[in-house]
Amino acid sequence: MAAVSTASASQADGVAPPQGDKYRGAVVEDLQLPPAFALPSDEAILRAIESAYERDFSYIPVLDRHRKPLGYLDVAALKEKWEAGQASPDDRVIQHISKFNRTSSHPYTIITPSTSLPELEEFLGHNVFAIVTDHSRKFVLGVATQQDLDNFVSRRG
Repeated sequence: MAAVSTASASQADGVAPPQGDKYRGAVVEDLQLPPAFALPSDEAILRAIESAYERDFSYIPVLDRHRKPLGYLDVAALKEKWEAGQASPDDRVIQHISKFNRTSSHPYTIITPSTSLPELEEFLGHNVFAIVTDHSRKFVLGVATQQDLDNFVSRRG
């Protein structure tokens, strides 16, 4: 009963319990994400679908010829288009990507292996996934989702 009273008193004082306690100071690197897989924008979607299923990925980053992220392929949405006859095997990935919204009102958020998990959680509250890059944004290192965070918390207990 004392713990409940203390929690109520803290909330009544306007002091929220510290966020991120469930992550215990962990960072993105601690998620142990599988190595990144990204597609060039001119790849055929047949290969993209095959690769996604081989790796069990839901979202695949799409890069330009300079390895700059352009957007992503939503594998489930592409599968629906395929089944509805709205996509053919020879279509290029660029024809079916969701482009990243990079404007001054939506600045690009850099997620690196050293990004804290509470920061990643905040980012994922507004985005389906996060592309993890090196600090200079030259390499895509991985893709993180809310499911990755949930799995991390359940593994740590």
